[in-house]
Amino acid sequence: MRLDKYLADCGYGTRKEIKKLIKSGAVTVNSVENPLPETKIDENCDKVFVMNTEVIYKKFVYLMLNKPQGVVSAVWDKKFKTVIDLVPDEFLHYELFPVGRLDIDTEGLLIITNDGALSHNLLSPKKHIPKTYYAKVLGKVNDSDAAAFKAGVTLDDGYKTKPAELKILNSGEISEIELTITEGKFHQVKRMFESVGKKVEFLKRIKMNALGLDESLELGEMRELTEDELFDLGGNELSR
Repeated sequence: MRLDKYLADCGYGTRKEIKKLIKSGAVTVNSVENPLPETKIDENCDKVFVMNTEVIYKKFVYLMLNKPQGVVSAVWDKKFKTVIDLVPDEFLHYELFPVGRLDIDTEGLLIITNDGALSHNLLSPKKHIPKTYYAKVLGKVNDSDAAAFKAGVTLDDGYKTKPAELKILNSGEISEIELTITEGKFHQVKRMFESVGKKVEFLKRIKMNALGLDESLELGEMRELTEDELFDLGGNELSR
């Protein structure tokens, strides 16, 4: 691609600003000074430096967010803060979006990317990507609930859920559980518990496919995925 587009994609400004940057002598390509804006760049092998700092080209960005409550899983919202509002400045030049959604009162693992193909595959009902949630539930969760979830429960709109795995961590007046589902219906976890006469008081997604939430991330913090984490997120079929 052209040098000016390459630098624009890497967040160095508009085409006009980049042409001024190149003209100032701040840019080198393979140690050659004063390149032209239309110089062709192979992002796989050419070395581009701006003010003696190497430019690392990324076509796709994959961020792990520990989503806090009170923030919506959207690119823009006229009323609430969005997850994109939490993105660090260094990634703002990418056209990022959340992969799926978590309810405004739900915390935890959310992927933010600009890779539409990966997002589509992760959200496709045909892929049956498992998602695991930790929840505090008002009411004593027991083995009969686990059996019901394994068989599939009928939601308030008549939809019968696919088999889900319920792990009971603590059973009492407020139970603690982990629930793994392979679909993503509206308010699904909450509605599944409502179908067995219980109410979710707190909900947090802790895992998507084989990728677990980095518990060292504070609420509202995010970081890039490692190559191994991207593989865990997508597996052989989805990873690149």
